[in-house]
Order: sequence, then C-alpha cells, then structure tokens
Amino acid sequence: MQDPTTHRDRLRHTDYVEQTIHFRCNLSCQHCMILDSMHWLEPADDGQFEGLLEEQRIKKSWRSLILTGSEVTLRSDLSELVRRAIDAGFEFVRIQTHGMRLSSESYCRELVDAGVKEFFVSVTAGQESLHDSITRVPGSFRKTLKGLENLTKFPDVRTLTNTVVTSLSYRSLPSVVELLKGLSNLTEMHFWAYWPMSPTDELSLCVPHPIAADYLKEAIQLARSYGRFVEVKNFPQCLLGRYADALCNDQPELRIDPRFWKEFHENGFHQCVYKTVCASKQCLGINTAYGNRFGWHEDLLKPYSVQEFESLGGNHD
Repeated sequence: MQDPTTHRDRLRHTDYVEQTIHFRCNLSCQHCMILDSMHWLEPADDGQFEGLLEEQRIKKSWRSLILTGSEVTLRSDLSELVRRAIDAGFEFVRIQTHGMRLSSESYCRELVDAGVKEFFVSVTAGQESLHDSITRVPGSFRKTLKGLENLTKFPDVRTLTNTVVTSLSYRSLPSVVELLKGLSNLTEMHFWAYWPMSPTDELSLCVPHPIAADYLKEAIQLARSYGRFVEVKNFPQCLLGRYADALCNDQPELRIDPRFWKEFHENGFHQCVYKTVCASKQCLGINTAYGNRFGWHEDLLKPYSVQEFESLGGNHD
C-alpha cells in the first residue's frame, strides 16, 4: 500500500473540478484521444467559466480548479483566468500541459504568481528521439524537460507527470522515471494505459497488458523508491500484482462539451469475464478495442475477494 504519510497534503480527486478552456494544440501526439475531435469540441466560453466561478463563490464545493482541454498555455489570457479562479475562492489552480511553454522561466513565474500551484505535465517517453517521434514535433522533448526544470525554482509548486502507455512507449516507462528522478518538486507520476475512443484499435497503439505489465511494475517500483506517489489508469488491477494499490481510476468532476461523452463511451469500459464476482471498485476491466484485438485474458485475470480488495486500501477518492 502506498504510504500516505509521505503525501499528507495530497488532495482527493473530489477536491478538484476540471474545466476545459481550450481545444487546440501545437503537438500532434499519436496517442491523443481527442486528436480527431479537437476541431469540433467547444471549450467553455466566458459565460460558462464565470458560471463555474459563481458556483464556487456560493457553494465552495472544491479546493482547486484544473484548467484543461488540449494545450491551455496557448491561451494568452491564461494567467487572468487563474486570477479570476483564485478571486472566486479556489485555493489554487492546476494546469494540464505538455510543458513546452514552461521552458520560459518568466512564463512559469507569471502563472505561479497568478495562482497556479500544480502543473500536470505530459512526458511521452524517456528518450528524446522517441518522445519527439510520438509528439511529431522535433525539439518538444527538450522544451518539456526545460519546463520541468524551471518549475523546480518555485518551492511552493507541485509537479505531476503523466505518461500514456502505448505500443510505442511501454518499454520506456522505467526510463521516464529515471529521467525525472532529480526533480525536487515532482510528487506524483501517472501512467495511463491507452484507450482509442473507438471500438477498434486502428492505430495499433494498444499493447498487450501481460507484456506491458512488467515495464509498468518496474516503473512503479522505481517511482516509489524516489518518493513519488503513483497512479495507474485503465489497466487490469489484478495484473499489477504487488503494485495493485497503484490503480486509481477516480477522476475529478469534468466540465466539458457534452458531445465528448458519446465518443468516450465508445471505449466500452468495465468488460471483464469476472466482473460479477470481483470485489474491485477501481478496475475498469478491458475495453472493447483491446478485447477485439487481444482477447479477454480469461486465463490471466483473477477476481478479487472483498478481503483482498480491502487489503489494497479499498476505495479511493
């Protein structure tokens, strides 16, 4: 079980609300789940954003606001949006970003001064050539790393990273952890198994879970050895072995164009031959695209008893 004493100030997912504010990006990541829908997804307009802020003023339902969508640092008014959120009663703001614009220290300072205290940064691989191949933008690796290094100059800032587990990246997971081990304010590392927003894996980016598991478990062990909290998304919990407590599919409330959900549900989560007898409340089973390509692993999956699941820490939030 992950040691909670190391992360006493870590907020619950329910302490956050997530608002999409931008649907354009200057990368073209091969695994991007909204790459083909960015052109029609609508971010919150100013009226919707102000409505969320007014809700916070009245109800004070959350501690932090997450600004997301695609690449939010492309918005010229990002720091102003952050200030408005702080004025409305949010303790701080998190932004989700690929981190390239953070390669400017002055821009980092602008965001931190406005009230951004958490940066959730995507790192696609532990090697420059592979990272840039996945993002399809030469130089993106160096800019992202420079951004992460710049954030260490702000002692009150917390950094989280996310790496999507695909057929391109899975071998690189341990090297991502090693690459970032020296970052003083990196508190969490997330690893999200790829889902294609489709019932078929047309890009062949899914990787067989039994093959990915060894690299994923090595990455978890390394990250924990460096004092990082780890979250894994969309991976069969029983295949994580002694690291099964790292699985957490909880998410903050997401405010997004409602048309997004139609595509999202094409994934067909919660499919498992042991669904009716497994006590896990975190596992999403196997999605449709994966199952159609690699099968349902009846011989590998193992249902949890109530006692086994509770020994992992039970529910998350």
